[in-house]
Amino acid sequence: MPVPDSPLRGRTAVVTGAARGLGAALARELAVRGAKVALLGREESTLARVGDALPGVAECWEADVTDDRRMARVGAEIRARLGPPSVVVANAGVAEGGPFAESDPAVWRQVVEVNLIGSAVTARTFLPDLFATRGHYLQIASLASIGAAPMMSAYCASKAGVESFAHALRAEVAHRHVGVGIAYINWTDTDMIRDMDRYAVLRELRGHMPAPARRVYPVADVAGRLVAAVERRRPSVYVPRWLRAAQPVRAALPAVVTMLSRRELPRLAAVERFEATGLLGPGGRAHGAGSRPADD
Repeated sequence: MPVPDSPLRGRTAVVTGAARGLGAALARELAVRGAKVALLGREESTLARVGDALPGVAECWEADVTDDRRMARVGAEIRARLGPPSVVVANAGVAEGGPFAESDPAVWRQVVEVNLIGSAVTARTFLPDLFATRGHYLQIASLASIGAAPMMSAYCASKAGVESFAHALRAEVAHRHVGVGIAYINWTDTDMIRDMDRYAVLRELRGHMPAPARRVYPVADVAGRLVAAVERRRPSVYVPRWLRAAQPVRAALPAVVTMLSRRELPRLAAVERFEATGLLGPGGRAHGAGSRPADD
């Protein structure tokens, strides 16, 4: 149902990684609140289907968030057609799993480039608009930003990086009345998470977490919480709420994870060999298939 009194009504909102999963759900939540939504993603036909299903004004742009020149062109087109954005959600992200020593260096690098560099390119592209509108930038982070896990080194490194980036950016732009929020989310019911369960290494990783930590949350519920936080310009949002409790004890988490891994990983490896997964989910495969040459 439309939300008639939302402060986002009539504003322009940008969502990266909007072709599926959390990005598509965020685009819908923004649209029902009356925002004009710019959807960015790599899967052009899938992106168009998401845009066509949204109420109100929604337009789509195929874009690689790591490509500075393409993102600059997209930013100019959004500005001309929808107006300067008041909300930017840096959601685009990919993941891969498996032992670091056996990982494909190109795939490992791509996870960091999409998740971290892509977020920085997104922020750089739209910060002039956010300065003009006194807008809000939301960085999608993760439980992995707080506590790293084995077999997910690239993803954890990139999500720790985006958290640190967002904190630094918030301090830089606060005097210009731009809000910067960080979304800490746990397992969310997306194609990427469903794909993870096909691999023993990642299935076991989640299965050995405490019961609350391994629960998978509906994507629409997560998106609703995040957009509500954007409306209130909150500096942080935790889904589920108990994730906030991990912040005060985060210094102790590496030792706990190491202790559990020392005990569990040899046992699990004796049952099934751990192998690299490659990029996960159809969204990850779209990034892999659409990779541009490094010198483009």
